[in-house]
Amino acid sequence: MRIGMPLGYAGGFKEAVTELVDFEKAGLDIVYVPEAYSFDAVSQLGYIAAKTERLQIASGILNIYSRTPALMAMTAAGIDYVSDGRFTLGLGASGPQVIEGFHGLPYHAPLGRTREVIEICRQVWKREAPLNYEGKYYTLPLPAEKGTGLGKALKIINHPVRKSIPVEIAAIGEKNVELAAEIADGWQPIFFLPEKAGDVWGDSLAKGKAKRSAELGDLGISVAASLAIGDDVEGYLDFGRPHLALYIGGMGAKGKNFYNSLCRRYGWEKEAEEIQDLYLAGKKAEAAEKVPAELLKNMSLIGPESWVKERIAAFKAAGVTTFNITPVAADHKGKLALIERFKGLVEEA
Repeated sequence: MRIGMPLGYAGGFKEAVTELVDFEKAGLDIVYVPEAYSFDAVSQLGYIAAKTERLQIASGILNIYSRTPALMAMTAAGIDYVSDGRFTLGLGASGPQVIEGFHGLPYHAPLGRTREVIEICRQVWKREAPLNYEGKYYTLPLPAEKGTGLGKALKIINHPVRKSIPVEIAAIGEKNVELAAEIADGWQPIFFLPEKAGDVWGDSLAKGKAKRSAELGDLGISVAASLAIGDDVEGYLDFGRPHLALYIGGMGAKGKNFYNSLCRRYGWEKEAEEIQDLYLAGKKAEAAEKVPAELLKNMSLIGPESWVKERIAAFKAAGVTTFNITPVAADHKGKLALIERFKGLVEEA
């Protein structure tokens, strides 16, 4: 099982990477860089590649709408090159608020587009022939009737370091998860509860894996979890309340919030509705108080060492292959010690 870490959306990025160099020495295996509507992730991934030596680097995630499929492939190949083959392309559909609100593009056919983007990327990386692709959403070169008629099939100029760069899909919807299990190297779910994951996603994973190519190998699963180990750390759980309230209550509109739907599928229908109503009414603190304590606790790695060991075992039994941890400590030295300690517990599991 790998140990990863997500970087924040905004503020202090250079300082965070300075710390990251020490975390790499302490045993961190991979770092995930998000891209919402903040600084772009690509420049940050390149910066990390230059500052680290063995650490795997991943986008977590790039949305499929803001770059053409060919540019996505070029970007991944470029980061893989400057990192000497350490890059994982994390993709996701994001949501209508960001795609239509910030990028000005229609949020249309996320499933079909995700599949075609990945197929095009893999064709580009193989570099076996000029890029020709005929899909429902992307046709390359562009047909003459849709452009000037001068489009030409091209092959990426540079030779990618690898012909197959790992691809992970961030997904929580039933069809999205099925797609990830079918075509991706890895899956990035959010708010992962190992005890309930089978009930919520078991059928989707089974359907996707039934169509999965043997060449892809087993599906990797990367989950995010806050980390604090000790007999007096359970108070740290409340730090996660505002974050969950933001997603469950504010990341989407009524009837179109994927995270709210997930909370309901976990069995907290009443709480999900209350959180959303309060959050959309501007009552963020009250919304945070409604976040279920069981959700906070069981998706985390916060508690005595015995509890953390139990959680590692539960996540492992649910198929998790990468812990994407956020160490909760007062300072850099404390975070470093937590990573080293957690590394030992994972190796024992």
